[in-house]
Amino acid sequence: MPTDLQMITRLLLTLALSGLIGLERQVHRREAGLRTHILVALGSCLIMLTSLYVFDIYKDKVALDPARIAAGVITGIGFLGAGTIIREPEGIRGLTTAASLWVVSGIGLAVGCGFNKIAIYATILVLAVLYLLRYIEGRLLKNPMFKNKEGAHGI
Repeated sequence: MPTDLQMITRLLLTLALSGLIGLERQVHRREAGLRTHILVALGSCLIMLTSLYVFDIYKDKVALDPARIAAGVITGIGFLGAGTIIREPEGIRGLTTAASLWVVSGIGLAVGCGFNKIAIYATILVLAVLYLLRYIEGRLLKNPMFKNKEGAHGI
């Protein structure tokens, strides 16, 4: 079982990693921003830490699966993410925000169980997707080759 200091460190790392992703969403004025992403990831980290704690307490008394509670996070976050998706006449908005909420919950779970290095790499990859692909999409959308017959973008 991690020490109190290790658990606090995991919570702080979760705050920093999810804050970076939430900041990108906030800067682009998306439905769920900095605070939402941090809260989702911190909740996920806390749930993972709690799962490990419960497993440690009862491992000699009952057969438990520490991943079972974490699996509930992934299911539950889908409900929260669905609330950020908005259907409009022009199309659907909020899918990237829903996906970023889902991935920060995974980052929180990873940090909660001590998978710090991979959580950091995942955060870097998520930020690359959010920033770099936004730039690439913007460049492509300016290219007339990617417009359909009605003048809308086909990407």
